[in-house]
Amino acid sequence: MKKILFVSSEAVPFIKTGGLADVAGTLPKSFNKNEFDVRVVIPKYRAIPEHYRNQMRYRTHFYMDFAGENRYVGVMELEWGGITFYFIDNEYYFYGDKPYEDGVWDLEKFAYFSKAALSILPLIDFQPDVVHCHDWQTGLVPVYLKTDFCRGDFFARMKAVMTIHNLKFQGTWNPKDIMNITGLPGYLFTPDKLEAYKDANYLKGGLVYADWITTVSPTYAEEIKMPFYGEGLNGLLCARSGQLSGILNGIDYDEYNPETDQALPCNYNAINFRKVKVKNKLALQAELGLEQNEHKFMIGLVSRLTDQKGLDLVAYMMDQICTEDTQLVVLGTGDSKYENMFRHFAWKYPERVSANIFYSDERSHKIYGSCDAFLMPSLFEPCGLSQLMSLRYGTVPIVRETGGLRDTVQPYNEYESTGTGFSFANYNAHEMMDIINYAKHIYYDKKREWNKIIDRAMAADFSWNMSARRYEDLYRML
Repeated sequence: MKKILFVSSEAVPFIKTGGLADVAGTLPKSFNKNEFDVRVVIPKYRAIPEHYRNQMRYRTHFYMDFAGENRYVGVMELEWGGITFYFIDNEYYFYGDKPYEDGVWDLEKFAYFSKAALSILPLIDFQPDVVHCHDWQTGLVPVYLKTDFCRGDFFARMKAVMTIHNLKFQGTWNPKDIMNITGLPGYLFTPDKLEAYKDANYLKGGLVYADWITTVSPTYAEEIKMPFYGEGLNGLLCARSGQLSGILNGIDYDEYNPETDQALPCNYNAINFRKVKVKNKLALQAELGLEQNEHKFMIGLVSRLTDQKGLDLVAYMMDQICTEDTQLVVLGTGDSKYENMFRHFAWKYPERVSANIFYSDERSHKIYGSCDAFLMPSLFEPCGLSQLMSLRYGTVPIVRETGGLRDTVQPYNEYESTGTGFSFANYNAHEMMDIINYAKHIYYDKKREWNKIIDRAMAADFSWNMSARRYEDLYRML
């Protein structure tokens, strides 16, 4: 039996701010249980809902030397969905209202978590073959594993895998403070190890010391070797390209299933969507106060409202997007300039634009299950999960060809009658608008072709099972 430990700062269903939580919480369920024993460790945040905290059972506690003091480390345990989750308990570090609070405090908190995640292993009697770390918050795990912890037999043979979910976030601060916090020796803070551009960099440490690096799509694995996408670490990623691979994220096909989704007024499948899905559309139009008209082309957009998501292109083209025959439904929060821009157009075109400037899981499911198309014009997108959900629900994605979007959405070809969505290549507002108009043309004038795109989209398989096989191959190799 091969033993794997996932180390992550968040995991569904306990705590979630983004796609990282979906990976850490749902991927472990998809491994072959006869060959792999996969467990997960995350911090025990106060922000975890009480009904989960009440189910956790105490496993052990001890004191660990950290930041020049003896720090308490409690270990709680809970089995969920057939997977054992461990929670590192320390109220000093994890008592905030939300998991991330920015600045040097987060760096201290996750350095503590990284060291504790390794320190608990002998005491819970779990000796993983592979420690699989996710994003900068766990970047110090491979560093501690190969320096402080490598002396004893218990840790000597463990391999470390580092997964980049978004290279933009790296965990940086001045080396002097980080040295004091982490207790790591000064010789590690050099440009070939943890130092980058005069800062200590957690993610870089993980990338230098990991035995293997993965990222969340094959295209993103290539893109991050270039300066534009590399966020200053492209040189290191080129140097390590022999140990770098892209494995596509998936989604939980039980949770995202139009046939059983309880958020939808009417459930449907790949056979009856032509008749049933339009009822969801009319229900959503009524709920949002839009004009109830099944013939309007309805575009959904569920996203963090930030520059990365290509919303400057959308802002530039809003009047053209919101023409007479189109409705736009937006859900999400983010930069105030985009929040206010969508509010403004909802005021200007109340029959056509609905701006939902908050996040609601239920409302997002309704958008996937009601809209005709889904817009994702991202500047960069390591993997993206929204387009996978759209394909699953037969909501045709319109995306820019970058990262995981390029790997998962096959552009429509009218001559061969192939493709699962529409895509454009250059980061250009007019090019985006052209492809939206082309999609509308197919929707209005070639309805049979449109329905065939949906047939192919709903037949595509981006469940976790595909990705889990790739990770299993990687673990066997290591």
